[in-house]
Amino acid sequence: MNLLPEAVDYTDKDFDALRARLIQLVKSVFPDWTDFEVASFGNVLVELYAFVGDVLTFYQDNLARESRLVTATQRKNVMALAQMLGYRLQGARAATAELAVTLARASSADVVIPAGTVVRTQEVTQPVRFQLLADALIAAGETNPAAAVIAEHSRPHQQLAEARGLKGFELLLDRTPYLDGSAEVSTPTGAYTEVDSFLDSGPNDRHFLVRVDQNDRASVRFGDGRNGLPPTGTVTVRYKTGGGTGGNVDAGRLVVIEGAFMDVHGRPVQVSVTNPLPASGGTDRQSVASARLLAPESLRAMTRSVAREDFEINARRLPSVARALMLTSNEDPSVDENAGVLYVIPQGGGVPTPALKNLVLKQVTEVYPCTLTFQVSVLDPVYRRVDVAARVFLRAGVSAGVVRARVLSNLQAYFRVTEPDGTPNRRVDFGFNIKDAEGNPVGEIAWSDVFNVIRDTEGVRKIGDAQGDLTLNGLPADVRLRVQEFPALGTVTLFNGDTGGLL
Repeated sequence: MNLLPEAVDYTDKDFDALRARLIQLVKSVFPDWTDFEVASFGNVLVELYAFVGDVLTFYQDNLARESRLVTATQRKNVMALAQMLGYRLQGARAATAELAVTLARASSADVVIPAGTVVRTQEVTQPVRFQLLADALIAAGETNPAAAVIAEHSRPHQQLAEARGLKGFELLLDRTPYLDGSAEVSTPTGAYTEVDSFLDSGPNDRHFLVRVDQNDRASVRFGDGRNGLPPTGTVTVRYKTGGGTGGNVDAGRLVVIEGAFMDVHGRPVQVSVTNPLPASGGTDRQSVASARLLAPESLRAMTRSVAREDFEINARRLPSVARALMLTSNEDPSVDENAGVLYVIPQGGGVPTPALKNLVLKQVTEVYPCTLTFQVSVLDPVYRRVDVAARVFLRAGVSAGVVRARVLSNLQAYFRVTEPDGTPNRRVDFGFNIKDAEGNPVGEIAWSDVFNVIRDTEGVRKIGDAQGDLTLNGLPADVRLRVQEFPALGTVTLFNGDTGGLL
């Protein structure tokens, strides 16, 4: 006779389920035990074991989830799993801005604004700080005393440590968030060079590597004497912190320069500064969702661009590329044989600059080389404009203007190129990538999807039931996409179903 009753669902492992199973077990072993009231001591023991089981199964489920890249949620676990694939999560990147530094009046001697000078926005509590990357020289006697210089949204730091030639010496840097690639290491015996790993380092190679944890705190590691030379004496590490999208300030906001300045003869001068153009290039650290997507792709196309998908993967490895589509004559008959057309969408949408297209072309033909006879062209994306018109009925007590703003925001979120964490927005794609059950391209923007976006907006009671109460490009039907087309939100026209006027 089996002591345990028949199991029906081993996935039901919470406190209540375990308590019910334990009670069934007790009844099967001790038929005379019938008192399962809350105040019963036996019931206290049962619930104690059920509680312990609940906690243990919770830990087991967490361990199982965090041990797989596709399901892990904690950044430190994703970083460790990605490292097993040779993939390293990217940290934040610092924005840069071109500054115009001017004097109040012409100077009789040269004026040098040294590198590292801080320029910031006007906010008192949390200003955005930039530092000059080079000296700004304003020559003596200039009619318009001014100079242009590049500033970066970062802060410099220096840290010292004593090393005694110990194997595997490691120095944990104090400041965060660390900017990737900014560490410079020097010792009394010479400067050290950063490497990705010590696999190719000899016993006399002055190499170091940097590892960044989930809190963006970096540690500098040195070799063991067999792979990489351990340092001796005082180790000096210069590095930068900062970065992020917060550095992408608008034009004219960097107007405060910190410090007092003099010409080369020691006479004080009055200096002003501004940024004629917006700062750009600042990005946040790579998200967990992005790493889960891109880490496996790093094994798909490791050193070359051969298959059609390889070109897309290698193009998206550039931080400034959001989406990419490669088409050959197999997918688009208009493309020549032994040639391919690579459509590229930059971060934030729009069209890529000529510089970005050249960078992508170099990425897929030189950095990750393709076959010599294969011709690659990098082109602007072909956007398919989608105009939306709808007649909506509002719920009682809501503002028409507020509802209109919500509908517009939801539609923009539906059509955006990437999600806020940097991962591709899977709701929209190139026409070639939208396929039916048999795998054939059927690029489309579904009328029903747009209907749901508007209908589910807070404050909307319903959409009109007449045939033309929701149209996409003037028709109550799906919008068909060619294989190379990517949908983009056009004009949004909303009518108030109750009044008949515009919303």
